[in-house]
Amino acid sequence: MTTTTPKSGPAALIFLHGLGDTPAGWSSLKDMLPSIQPRLKDVTYVFPPAPTIPITINGGATMPGWFDILDWPIGLKARDDPKGMLSSVSKIEEEVSRLVSEEGIPKHRIVVGGFSQGGAIALLSAYRSSTEQPYAGCISLSGWVTLKEDVIETLSSLPNNNKNIPLFWGHGEYDDKVLFEQQEFGVKLLQEHGVTVSSSSYPVGHSSDPEEIRAFANFLDDLLYGSCEDADTTKTS
Repeated sequence: MTTTTPKSGPAALIFLHGLGDTPAGWSSLKDMLPSIQPRLKDVTYVFPPAPTIPITINGGATMPGWFDILDWPIGLKARDDPKGMLSSVSKIEEEVSRLVSEEGIPKHRIVVGGFSQGGAIALLSAYRSSTEQPYAGCISLSGWVTLKEDVIETLSSLPNNNKNIPLFWGHGEYDDKVLFEQQEFGVKLLQEHGVTVSSSSYPVGHSSDPEEIRAFANFLDDLLYGSCEDADTTKTS
């Protein structure tokens, strides 16, 4: 199934950092991605900060986090923090509303993504929302699917064009924090419910990989602007 995302007009990437990090940890993407795919220089990059909250696995010590972490490492049986997760989804929706009203970027030209906890919230934002206006796409780097029953219920009730928000999922094969099993499980779950997923793994732990960033850039460029062949056809038609 192909996406109907328009291939022109202003676009944005909202990218969420991981637990204990800040927006500065991933803000270099605004330079790295265009260095791989030059057309991505025209994208508006947004790196929201997570709130500072108590984290259970750290004895209640506070740090930047999109939601509480109750189990460690994060395997398939890890418990969710629904209140914190949905609160963070609301914060991302506020960023979307700002981009629409202030920047004139429609939601169908906005990609939501993140690393680790940020990837989990990106997935939840993209695939739990039942709004008529879907995101252009989703990026999960070392993330995991949360609130699984809610996601399945939402995807099962949506028309095909709304559930088919293309996803890129990259994950480290030796991840000892968000276990590698999360990728196989999450990809299978989403594909079974109509999501087009491009997944890849890398010989690293809980971190990004240069080849992963390259694949991320290629996915984003094709998603927002189409292949170079498409662009050439558009110019000459």
